[in-house]
Amino acid sequence: MTDARTRALALRDGFVAQGGVIVEPPILQSAELLLDLYGEDIRARAYVTSDALRGEQMLRPDFTVPVVQMHMAHGAEPARYTYAGEVFRRQEDDPDRANEYLQTGYEVFDRADPAAADAEVFALISQAVTHLDLRAATGDIGILLAAVDGLRTTDRRKEALRRHIWRPRRFRALLDRFAGRAPLPSSRAALLAGDVPNEAPLTGMRTQTEIDDRIAALRADAQEPPISAAEMDSLDALLAVRETLPFAVQQLRNLSADLPAIVPAVRRVDQRIDALAKRGVDVDQLGFETSFGRTSMEYYDGFVFGLYAEARPDLPAIASGGRYDALTRRLGNGQEIPAVGGVLRPGLVAQLEAAS
Repeated sequence: MTDARTRALALRDGFVAQGGVIVEPPILQSAELLLDLYGEDIRARAYVTSDALRGEQMLRPDFTVPVVQMHMAHGAEPARYTYAGEVFRRQEDDPDRANEYLQTGYEVFDRADPAAADAEVFALISQAVTHLDLRAATGDIGILLAAVDGLRTTDRRKEALRRHIWRPRRFRALLDRFAGRAPLPSSRAALLAGDVPNEAPLTGMRTQTEIDDRIAALRADAQEPPISAAEMDSLDALLAVRETLPFAVQQLRNLSADLPAIVPAVRRVDQRIDALAKRGVDVDQLGFETSFGRTSMEYYDGFVFGLYAEARPDLPAIASGGRYDALTRRLGNGQEIPAVGGVLRPGLVAQLEAAS
């Protein structure tokens, strides 16, 4: 048995001792489901195969989706699960990054006290690797989602921003466009002016009706007033928050005067601080960034965290996780339950241990 697999099972057994029930989701997952959840972006990062009976299948890119499926179909409440096994990610840009590696994880489904569940997952995972002296980073996707929902602009614009929160460059480009800060590309300016015919040859999957609807939506959006400079300044300040937790939450409270929609999300951060402190976490030294987690899996919608080896900046996160309440709603056929989880990379843990 390899060092990584030995470490994976030992970490899993540690979570069993904390109440986690061992689960073993299938390696092959429905590609249709994952594409529906994440969009076509995930196709570039996943191994896809085809089955005559089951259709397109993917080698699992992570464990969370199948664990949520299993819980929403059969699980009791509250529930805690743990697992250890391989996940698969295509690597087209960096041949040195692993395309198959082990994950060990711990997932909590509990509606009684979400802040306590956040703290439980973070504390147990960070304690499992406390001997490695990793740097912890935390954030909360829910704050930015709330800020977008509170903007004084159209629902269509807010939906576009929400969809691209996990793509920071695209999100910024949209914000600048909706605020009138960025000039229109010449092709779009011509389209809006009516200088480009709608009846272009159909070479893709869209129908002429879909193309016409898209052009009409772009022209309607061009008539909308821009997002105000005051709101943009507040959003810029929000995105720039990067402090230890106590100072970060104070900045968030100050910003909530101009962004009142974030008040409930900031209150949840306050509650999480108390819960983390009760778990023995040194919150005074714990880092918080509003923008943290925006390049992670798109199902996170609240608390997010990562643990990093500062002496090895070439390595990805040794552990990461977050809250995914909305995912349970998507997979629950009308049911939902607050849920949070995290994973460790046992191979990286074993590598760091061997080097110490």
